[in-house]
Amino acid sequence: MLVRLAAVLALTLGIATAHAQEAVYRFSPVNQWDINKTAAYWNPIIQYVSEKSGVRLQLKIGRTSADTTSYVLAQEVEFVFTNHLFSPERESLGWKVFGRRNAPPLRGQIVVPADSPITRIEELKGQEVAFAGPEAFIGYKVPYAYLISKGVDVKTVFGGNQNAAMAQLFAGKAKAVGSNSMLVEGYSNREGKKFRVLWTSEPYHDLALMVSGRVPDKDLKAISAAFFGMHKDTRGQEILHRASQEVGLGNDAFFIPASGADYTSYRKFYQSAPAAVR
Repeated sequence: MLVRLAAVLALTLGIATAHAQEAVYRFSPVNQWDINKTAAYWNPIIQYVSEKSGVRLQLKIGRTSADTTSYVLAQEVEFVFTNHLFSPERESLGWKVFGRRNAPPLRGQIVVPADSPITRIEELKGQEVAFAGPEAFIGYKVPYAYLISKGVDVKTVFGGNQNAAMAQLFAGKAKAVGSNSMLVEGYSNREGKKFRVLWTSEPYHDLALMVSGRVPDKDLKAISAAFFGMHKDTRGQEILHRASQEVGLGNDAFFIPASGADYTSYRKFYQSAPAAVR
């Protein structure tokens, strides 16, 4: 009887210890929208991935995209969805690309309301131009570098996220917005606003799913399989569809394998970028 009781206790303690040691990885996607919409987009996705992979992910986002990136740089998270880590100094941190969203190429854009009297980039000289934040690669660094290259000195206004930058534009606090093509289209679809595009950059791949070197290979493989198989599963498809509708994406973008080689254009940008945006 005592032997049997001891065996039961040992089993119970073993299960409890296993649960206590279950890995919980923090996932920090860049704030492409305000914090509520960012959470509404990602929470159902990472819940699905956690269930399918058997590896628990937990959303960790800051108030702004710069806040969220600060968590990444402080090594407070293990998985990210970002394009903020391709500068030479940040590549040394050891983050590895393992996937990306299967979305059309992103292009940096400078846009004004469709009824704006501004029709040329040069007319923005000395004017307020809104951006999500200084960390935004395609939405800030790319268009701002272009403005510098053309000698168009503007007054930068940071909204903290793209929705806030757009709100400043339509509130008359900025004459133009720097963004990426997907977010401009999404905002237009969601809010019914029309834009005139003054400038468009070369194409870049959508943001990367990246992993810290602290994550064991077995956990990365499980999480990767769950992300990449999501669009092939009926429930996964529905989650992706609802998430895309929530933020105004035109297509139900899903996730596919990727590597660092897919982000060569980002590295090339930094080779000639002005010091103000490096």
